[in-house]
Amino acid sequence: MPPKKRFSAFDDLSTSASEKTKIQNPSTIEQAPQAPAVERIERLAPSQMIPDRFQPRRLLPPSLRADFFNGRLNCYQAAMEWLALARADQGAAAEIEKLLMMGSSFEEHGQIKSITGKWVSGMSGDYVFQIETGERRFWAACLQYASSGAADEPQLRVEVVDHPTRQRQVLENRHAEPPSAVEQSCEVAALILAELGIEPDPEVEDDYEFFRQARNSRMPSGLWEKLMPIMQLTRPRMVQLLNILQLTTPQLDMADRYRLSERVLREILSAPREQWDRMIRLSIQNQLTSEEVSEMTTLPPVNENSSRRASTPILPEPGRQAARSMRRFVQTLSELDRLSRDEALDEIADTLVVKGSGKDSLVLLEELTRLIKARLDRK
Repeated sequence: MPPKKRFSAFDDLSTSASEKTKIQNPSTIEQAPQAPAVERIERLAPSQMIPDRFQPRRLLPPSLRADFFNGRLNCYQAAMEWLALARADQGAAAEIEKLLMMGSSFEEHGQIKSITGKWVSGMSGDYVFQIETGERRFWAACLQYASSGAADEPQLRVEVVDHPTRQRQVLENRHAEPPSAVEQSCEVAALILAELGIEPDPEVEDDYEFFRQARNSRMPSGLWEKLMPIMQLTRPRMVQLLNILQLTTPQLDMADRYRLSERVLREILSAPREQWDRMIRLSIQNQLTSEEVSEMTTLPPVNENSSRRASTPILPEPGRQAARSMRRFVQTLSELDRLSRDEALDEIADTLVVKGSGKDSLVLLEELTRLIKARLDRK
C-alpha cells in the first residue's frame, strides 16, 4: 500500500498523550533549589572594614602598618599619615596618585566592582568586615575622604562570601595592576601555604615571616602544577621568585616600594649577603639594569699572592651613573645610520649651547677624550 500523502510537516509529530512533551509549561517544571550567584550585597563605610594583613600585595607603607593593624590608627588617620608621607617619599607619592584617581572616579562614575570578604570578630570584640579582594578600592575611598574634607563617610558596595581564598586574592591582584617582583614572590608563597593548609599567625610581628614559611616547606607532588594556571609562570620562575624572600624585611620593603625587577634582585642575591643593602640602594638611586648589577657582582676576587693586575674598582655612585649614561649615549648613536647620527649630534650640540652648558660640555668631553686616548695607547 503506498504511503499516506502528507499535507503538513506537522503530521510527522506524535500526538500520543503517553509521550512526554519536550517543552514544558513553567508550572510543570520542578523548582530545584539553586545557589544564588551572589551571596549578599551590602553597603558599608570603610570604618566598618579591615584589610587582610597577610594579603600578598602590601599597599599601606611599612611605617604605618603596625599602628594601623594594632588599632592605634583608624583607616582615616592612616590615610592622613600616608598623604603626609607622600610629600617626602617619591615611591609613596606615585601610589597615592593612582589611588586618588581611583577615589575620584567613584564620585564621577560610581563603584564598578564590589569589595569581597566576610565578617570576622575584631580586636574589640565587635564584628568587622575583613577584605578578601578590593583593598585598593578601600584605600582609594579612605584617601579621597581624608583629602577632600567631606562631612559624610563614603559608602562602599561589598559582597559577603563564605569562603574567601588566597587564589581569588592573587587573581584579583594580577588583573588590577602588574605586581612587583616582591609582590609576586608573596603571591607564590601565599598560594603554596594555602595548598598546604598553613594559616597566618596573627601574633607574628613580621608579616613576611608568614610568606617565608613557603621556602622551608616540603612541596607535595602536583603542587606546582596547581599554581601554574593562576600565576601563569613556570616552576623555575616561581622558585626564583620565592628566593627573593631571602632578603631582610627592610630590603623587601625598599625593593617593593621602588619596584625593582626580579632580574635585578636575582643579581643582587648572587652577591655576598653583606652587600645586599648597598646594592639595593645603588640600584634604586641609579636605576641600574640587571646587566649593570651583574657587573658589580662578578668582579674577580683579589688574590694577595698573585701579581696579576687588580680588578677595576666599582665607581662611586655619581661616576657610575655618568658612565652608564655615556655608554647608552654611545650605543644609541652607534646604532643610527650616518645621516641620522649627524642630525642627532646637531640637535645635542644645539641643546647644550642653548641651555648654557656648551662650554662646560666641551671642557669635559676634551678631558674625557684625552683620558680615553691615553688608555687606548697603553694597550
